[in-house]
Amino acid sequence: MAVTAEHLYDILSNYTASLGIQLNSDKEFVLDILAGLLKNEERYGYRSCPCRLASGFRERDEDIICPCRYRDDDIKAFGSCFCSLYVSQAWNNNTVPHGVVPERRPQRR
Repeated sequence: MAVTAEHLYDILSNYTASLGIQLNSDKEFVLDILAGLLKNEERYGYRSCPCRLASGFRERDEDIICPCRYRDDDIKAFGSCFCSLYVSQAWNNNTVPHGVVPERRPQRR
């Protein structure tokens, strides 16, 4: 049975609750991001962040396999991760600004 975005949503809702973070409260937005993760899994064999350009080489992309290596620091500093999939409760409650999260991933040459 193939995983759907809706099924992944249910899994990640439980996962985030166990970590004390949340999924973005805009469910339609989240489902779009999750569909992108699943599409990247089809393409590359791993769920790379759909908001970043993957190389197609797992070893090069390990830092952007969801949840990416930058998620926790982004949530601490900005209330959300780079793609706004994972957020703090304060972010979902609109008690922190919803600004642009800068890219932490080093430029590759």
